[in-house]
Amino acid sequence: MLNSLVQSSQVSVLEKALSAASLRHKVISNNIANVNTPKFKKSEVSFENQLELAMSSEKAPIARTHERHLPVKSTGINDVEPMINTITTTSFRNDDNNVDIDSEMAGLAKNSIYYNAVADRINKYFSNLKSVINGGK
Repeated sequence: MLNSLVQSSQVSVLEKALSAASLRHKVISNNIANVNTPKFKKSEVSFENQLELAMSSEKAPIARTHERHLPVKSTGINDVEPMINTITTTSFRNDDNNVDIDSEMAGLAKNSIYYNAVADRINKYFSNLKSVINGGK
């Protein structure tokens, strides 16, 4: 029973969110480090949209109404992974670099707040679990 509480879908989603935030921090830091590198193209991490799609598909799965219909693989929450996308369609300067330092710094601050909120939520989950195990003490 304890194993199922520690490996719940809520914990799984929060772990993936922490992993995505950590990866996003690395990607944004790399973008900032290359702000003056000619022809450098920034990257972004996508995760939240994929997670939202997976969560909505779990609520309303696609059903096959006929045996000849093609099977549809629904993406579950456990299959969602953060992805790095390189933005190649824009350029802010004559040297083809597309890193906007102000945007990257704002993204870094936003990501830090997001990471701390997710870490706080995981901490509260396990604190509540510990309280239950200790009989509310």
